[in-house]
Amino acid sequence: MTDDLIRLYAAILDRQQMDPAQSKTARLIAAGPKKIAKKVGEEAVEVALDAMNEDRQGVINESADLLYNLSVLWATLNIHPDDVFAEIRRREALYGIAEKLPKTAPER
Repeated sequence: MTDDLIRLYAAILDRQQMDPAQSKTARLIAAGPKKIAKKVGEEAVEVALDAMNEDRQGVINESADLLYNLSVLWATLNIHPDDVFAEIRRREALYGIAEKLPKTAPER
């Protein structure tokens, strides 16, 4: 999955400089972080709704849309997927693989 996200991110970076009239990605980037964040939220809700309806294919399709829009947001904010992966590894080193991180740091 990491390789797929890196390829997607690279494709998004390539489209940043394209004419918004020619590229949906360029048009979304030109709309700015607020618009992109809204799209991320919309896609996340769609994933949740499909999950509630136990629509497996819907969850797959909407998850792909969510990852695309999230990657566009990262590119807009100059966040590389490796930055996110590093944070996941950092958390894993502190807490292990957990369903949800604790609200407070563990006592030492």
